[in-house]
Amino acid sequence: MIEEKVVTLGLSSREAENRKKKFGSNELIKEKKKSAFMVFISQFNDLMIWVLLASTVVSALMGDIADAITIVIIVVVNAILGFVQEFRTEKSLEALKNLAAPTCKVIRDGDMKVINAVDLTIGDLVVLEAGDRIPADGTLSGGSGLTIDESLLTGESVGVNKDTRSGHSSVFMGTTILKGKGTMKVTAIGMATEMGKIANLLQNIEEEKTPLKQKLESLGKVLVFLCLGICAIVTVVGVARGNDIGEMFLLGVSLAVAAIPEGLPAIVTVALALGVSRMIKRNALVRKLPAVETLGCTSVICSDKTGTLTQNKMTLKEIYIDNKVYNLDKDNPPNNIVLTKSLVYCNDCNYNFSEKTMDKVLHGDPTETALVKGLFKDVKALKNFLSFHKRVFDLPFDSNRKMMSVIVSESGKETCYVKGAPERIMDRCSHILEDGKIKPLTQTKKKEILMIVDGMSNRALRCLGAAYKEGYLVKDESLEKGLTFIGIVGSIDPPRDEARDAVLQCKLAGIRPIMITGDHKNTAFAIAKSLSICNSNDSVLTGEDLEKLTDRDLEREVKKAKVFARVSPNHKLRIVKALKKNGNIVAMTGDGVNDAPAIKEADIGVSMGISGTDVTKEASSMILMDDNFATIVAAVEEGRVIYDNIRKFIRYLLSCNLGEVLTMFLASLFYLPNPLTPIQILFVNLATDGLPAIALGVDPADKDIMSQKPRKKDESIFARGLTEKILVRGTLIGICTLTSFIVGQYFGFDLKTSRTIALATLVMSQLIHVFECRSERHSIIEIKLLSNPYLVGAVLVSITMIMSIMYIPFLQGVFQTQALNLLEWGIVMFFSGIIATINSVFLYFKTR
Repeated sequence: MIEEKVVTLGLSSREAENRKKKFGSNELIKEKKKSAFMVFISQFNDLMIWVLLASTVVSALMGDIADAITIVIIVVVNAILGFVQEFRTEKSLEALKNLAAPTCKVIRDGDMKVINAVDLTIGDLVVLEAGDRIPADGTLSGGSGLTIDESLLTGESVGVNKDTRSGHSSVFMGTTILKGKGTMKVTAIGMATEMGKIANLLQNIEEEKTPLKQKLESLGKVLVFLCLGICAIVTVVGVARGNDIGEMFLLGVSLAVAAIPEGLPAIVTVALALGVSRMIKRNALVRKLPAVETLGCTSVICSDKTGTLTQNKMTLKEIYIDNKVYNLDKDNPPNNIVLTKSLVYCNDCNYNFSEKTMDKVLHGDPTETALVKGLFKDVKALKNFLSFHKRVFDLPFDSNRKMMSVIVSESGKETCYVKGAPERIMDRCSHILEDGKIKPLTQTKKKEILMIVDGMSNRALRCLGAAYKEGYLVKDESLEKGLTFIGIVGSIDPPRDEARDAVLQCKLAGIRPIMITGDHKNTAFAIAKSLSICNSNDSVLTGEDLEKLTDRDLEREVKKAKVFARVSPNHKLRIVKALKKNGNIVAMTGDGVNDAPAIKEADIGVSMGISGTDVTKEASSMILMDDNFATIVAAVEEGRVIYDNIRKFIRYLLSCNLGEVLTMFLASLFYLPNPLTPIQILFVNLATDGLPAIALGVDPADKDIMSQKPRKKDESIFARGLTEKILVRGTLIGICTLTSFIVGQYFGFDLKTSRTIALATLVMSQLIHVFECRSERHSIIEIKLLSNPYLVGAVLVSITMIMSIMYIPFLQGVFQTQALNLLEWGIVMFFSGIIATINSVFLYFKTR
């Protein structure tokens, strides 16, 4: 009989779909969201907008109906743009929530599948493992050593033991498996569960304000008061010079609306959401938006080896038994039935014998499936072999013990089989099986065997020791004493090809890759060397080494360490803390429940989407959906791109707004006529602020973005000369716009034509400047113009808008503009392009 090994069929996909229609989805009632209409209405919930609308009403009552209607249209169009931004962000975040929703392992059509917990239905058979969060209410149909944390429901912090025999077989949604494994049959879902009665469990992406967004909101408040002060000065000076009070008040309010970057935090959210969406396409799911900012600062990536740096395609290569090493590619090892039993019985693979090929029959950990594949080529022979045993007790694999034990009943006789780390197995063995005879295991023999392990490890083989025990068997951890050693098996897991390139990319980006593994020191070094992570054994520290180091000593040692081997999860936590003490921004990967503390401690906690437990995923900032190291590096690159893009549109918006304010302020200071009317100022805000700024948020990366050093975590968004760039360029935009107006007056053009020249100069200056903002290190000459089609499209829309109000007679009357001739356009292009040309040439030769 095969107990808990051959999976039952569970539900069929069709039956599951029918039951889902009948019983509904496995989800809790969600908080009601704002409707699209309310999101649109909220765009008008701004003091300056209300003041502006009130001003337009006054203008209309005074007979200026055309201006009033136009201003209302501009405000509505601005609101539509804001609504599109916010609605798109909400949709992006909603998609992320669905992706980040809990998953579970379920048996469907006789095969184990990972599905979203929301798709679970009554009668489903769910596979449970340590670290999983139970996705629905149910009863155990099988299990071994299950301990469950039910504190979420009961408040009791002590784990509760569960089994199918004592009556304690009910399990509940939201509780967490601390130890053991098993299967459960779903009896209640969604709001019918115990959790559904008291709480909302769904693990949402955190929509907290990021530190950057908070800083920008604070900056926005400062800018509001600054702009209002300048607008007040412009209004008062205008009135003092005899201008109409109503006109000057409208001018001041229009300038305030255009100049205050109230949309800055919103555009940051859009950029983050779009960036996170791009990360998903590269298999990195960000659970917490603040992590996006931190990603760009990452200076150390601590990565697991198996499946992350390697392919997770284990193949059994060598066997050591009876004093000889056999290479399975060349040799035929003798049929050692005890070794086969220890590796196949002491194994948590699931088997689906309705399939024909070994690849489809086996499901489970790659190391364990590799053992079975290496020992059995024939499905029928494997099924026959398994039918002669029944598992009666087991001690699941534990990352601290580094071994697994089972007691099986064979023809009424109980035998214990053990597999695990060779040195740990050897410590618990008193005898050895050689040529069918049991002999005492001497210290000399132990050293010989460990030398064999060293040799296999040097060939990049992951080694497992096998042992067994007969006679009186206690069913607790003392079972793993007085064992009889059988042999060693070595499996290989080749490095990922893309991991080599990712490691090189890390080094170029000033990021130190560190490999952390439970494998033998020699195996770890061999893999790390092949990936160019390290070239010397001196860069490798073991868990045993860590035990001897104080925290202060470890802080010193981690400065040069590149590989940590034979480490346990608590070592990971110490490593993270030591790296952080040295001022590093640390990304740490993990998959097991015991990795959660280290994941949480790291600046960027990274969990595995395929092999990771729910507990680890909850503690993490980011989930690797393909468990691939290259994906971490891709996410770091995206983090840098997003941060750069945020700096780009901050630079653009603030420079342009400063230019607009200075144009009007300097004009009033020098007692010049107003170079722009209120409606023209609002038009500039509509034409240049919205679409180009959003398009900068999706700008592709600078070609050398991954050759820059990581920025410091506490670095100001305005660091590295951004403040100077904003002040200088904004001032020049203002001066050039005003100068073009003065030149128009000097040539004797009428006020309407001079204002049209100033308006066109201001708009074209900003549209040229948007391309300058695409890079802080390269000039426009070096940037591929069409590499951001969204920006090109946004600029073309803006140019179409300015042309329309200048050359369509009806709009000329509304916006008080004049069609410009070639000479007048020459003035516009000279003053809007001269600064950009000089700046680009200077920057081009500076970077040569």
